[in-house]
Amino acid sequence: MILRSRRARKWTIVVASALVLVVAAAVTLFEVSKSRTFQFFGTLVNRVETDQKIVALTFDDGPDPAGTHAILDTLREREVPATFFLIGRDIAAHPELARDIAEAGHEIGNHSFSHERMIGVTPAWVADEVEATDALIRVTTGRTGEILFRPPNGKKLFALPRYLAEHHRSTITWDVEPDSEGTPDAAAITTATVNQVRPGSIVLLHAMYGSREPTRQALGPILDQLTQRGYRFVTVSRLLAARR
Repeated sequence: MILRSRRARKWTIVVASALVLVVAAAVTLFEVSKSRTFQFFGTLVNRVETDQKIVALTFDDGPDPAGTHAILDTLREREVPATFFLIGRDIAAHPELARDIAEAGHEIGNHSFSHERMIGVTPAWVADEVEATDALIRVTTGRTGEILFRPPNGKKLFALPRYLAEHHRSTITWDVEPDSEGTPDAAAITTATVNQVRPGSIVLLHAMYGSREPTRQALGPILDQLTQRGYRFVTVSRLLAARR
């Protein structure tokens, strides 16, 4: 009986230890999947080191009729270039809006086809999501050369970073995201952006869909206040080229 009891305790300890390790590994992987500054494979860029007061303004999602032309109008009035990470299914639904963005001189990046989180997925699924959207961008806008990629919700783990690394492409994230959490108003979005930007920042804004009116309202003041502070706006590709 004593021997059985010892063996039972031993197995209980072993099982408990294994569960602790599994939980710890799961937590670690979850944190890595949402990290803006680390991934297991390839190159990730959330900002660049530069002495120049330059910043890349980026927009995720769409194109969508609710926000595309309002964004383009504000950028055009201030002669500011930006980078739009577009969703493949939205390009397919509104190719004319994607063309309008490209014809206005802005950079277009790939934000996947379906906007599903790219963790726990197969390499084949990743390839389909990336390549289908690449093809739509090229056919719709006539873009040639490298197309930058940003994961939906910034989530990535194994399959996506490996695919991008094998194709000599970087994962583009951000270091300023004023409208990703909660429902901030335009003033809060403006203040957060202006206070957090530093030379080499990549700013993420969501302004495409109908619910994103506060971000659209904040865009003009953000551009004006950063310009007053001596910042110049560039596309992400231009920002990458300015790295020290």
